[in-house]
Amino acid sequence: MTELLGPSGLPYRPCAGVVLINPAGLVFAGRRIDNPGPAWQMPQGGIDPGETPRDAALRELVEETGVTTELVDVVAETPDWVTYDLPPELLGKVWKGRYGGQKQKWFAMRFLGPDEAVRIATAHPEFDRWQWMRAADVVESIVPFKRDVYARVLGEFRKILA
Repeated sequence: MTELLGPSGLPYRPCAGVVLINPAGLVFAGRRIDNPGPAWQMPQGGIDPGETPRDAALRELVEETGVTTELVDVVAETPDWVTYDLPPELLGKVWKGRYGGQKQKWFAMRFLGPDEAVRIATAHPEFDRWQWMRAADVVESIVPFKRDVYARVLGEFRKILA
């Protein structure tokens, strides 16, 4: 099987993401610590060798939000991989220059716990703030080069969010 390459000629980094939905139908978003401007995103991260996308999504959820697996119900996943390409100014600077973007599997998860169970002050924090947002606001709050991916993913899960 050949590796999927982006327009840069570099492969896509395998990644898993979580659309964490509270009982009111709002989506978790965290404000990234490492971005110079305000950039909010949903939990996501790389898939380790030998790890399934679902297992990676659950691991990333715990690592980035402190929300444990017994506090979520996985209700859906994107049927296909979703890709995005890094903008030219980031090529060669992130992921040690090995990837030109990401291919992502996304999972919709219902949050079953209290807000106090969200603890972003983790061992390796990625967020300095978090909040529940309407799906459209999450799309508007992400860095511009990821907006199409977020719109597509949240569109895939629109029935769950309704």
